[in-house]
Amino acid sequence: MVSPAPLRDQSKRRVCYYYDTNVGNYYYGPGHVMKPHRIRMANELILSYGLYQNLSIYRPLPASFEAMTTFHSDEYITFLRDAKIDNLNSFGASKGKFSQNNDDCPLFDGLYEFCQLSCGGSLAAAIKLNKKKTDIAINWMGGLHHAKKSESSGFCYTNDIVVGILELLKFHKRVLYVDIDIHHGDGVEEAFFDTNRVMTVSFHRFGNFFPGTGDIKDVGIYNGKLYSVNVPLSDGITDESYQKIFVPVMEKVMEMFDPQAVVLQCGADSLYGDRLGKFNLSLRGHGACAEFFRKYDVPLMMVGGGGYTPRNVARCWAYETSIAVGIEVPNELPFNNYYEYFGPDYKLHIEPSKVLKNDNSDQKLHELQKEIYENLSQLDKVPSVQMQPLENDTLPVLEFEDIARDEENPDVRLPMSIMDSCQHNDADFYDDENGGDDHRNEANGRLSTDS
Repeated sequence: MVSPAPLRDQSKRRVCYYYDTNVGNYYYGPGHVMKPHRIRMANELILSYGLYQNLSIYRPLPASFEAMTTFHSDEYITFLRDAKIDNLNSFGASKGKFSQNNDDCPLFDGLYEFCQLSCGGSLAAAIKLNKKKTDIAINWMGGLHHAKKSESSGFCYTNDIVVGILELLKFHKRVLYVDIDIHHGDGVEEAFFDTNRVMTVSFHRFGNFFPGTGDIKDVGIYNGKLYSVNVPLSDGITDESYQKIFVPVMEKVMEMFDPQAVVLQCGADSLYGDRLGKFNLSLRGHGACAEFFRKYDVPLMMVGGGGYTPRNVARCWAYETSIAVGIEVPNELPFNNYYEYFGPDYKLHIEPSKVLKNDNSDQKLHELQKEIYENLSQLDKVPSVQMQPLENDTLPVLEFEDIARDEENPDVRLPMSIMDSCQHNDADFYDDENGGDDHRNEANGRLSTDS
């Protein structure tokens, strides 16, 4: 176990981390590039580096049918829930209605439960931010940004990001979504294309590349006009070039939109060496985007996304967890259960290519920045949006006893009629409802159920 080094800076952040050990058990099928096991590998590095000592670690409740249908259609979620291996023929016959490509989004055992974990993590992270119980909430199980209201797409079945943002909007007037996956964040953009309460910003490879959307001229419609920002990039972009466009664009966005919460999708397929991506970013260049938002005093949710070289995905998300907590971690990887996967160098950081051509000239980046600035300059500095009072703010993912507990006066100890129904496991780390101390990390990185 590696002892954490001193803080990167003096600004402490409360960071919570959502993870379920079951997520690594799901399998898209032989030959499929999406490997949920990468999330378990990332978790292993996070624990082995000792970062858990600076995290509040929780196991989220699986998202309920009702929680997922805050965005997705009832018919579509019913379809996912009822799809089983033993009805494969009927699944294949009807799937065309709900997916453009059966090969990208195959049926696999536990599909619905996998969607529940992904959405549950982002929903729980949003709730924790809404309650002001944390400054940064991390869900590497999430970030599945291609899923549409009634359609799976690009390895994504449910859009945990949209579900999380809808929860954030209950308490925040304006939410900023930023996507640094190599693929355009089309599902999230489409969900909020006509509203000025959510600004979506996507930095992605553009051209003959999935999903084929994300032109700089796609800026939103109706009330959402100019609240969709697309930054189309070309192959081989380096750390230096990426920051030349990322920093000025995001500084302008933060100035003009003034978000009350930020969601950062940290897809790792924009790293050099990804099986599907053709960018040339190092972990430091990718992580600089997380560093950028950590410096702002704004609630931040960080979610996963793409990434198809599992060892590099694990490196990336462990590194960006260290950024969130403000800890420098050594380049030498600590011994862990997946140590052999990280050979032959057994280092955290990956070196970008010195020969890969960068097709993003300074002139092209300048022209992109200029056009984006022109669009942003047309915005009112802060959208004039009024919040609506909430009639009922109970959590849709909770069971009956938990709903009753959530509705009780938070300043009064809960009655035994409610607390007797709560089940506790001594091996888990819970938020203590009984007024006891917060025994953070006494379980040495074990998880708890949280809402």
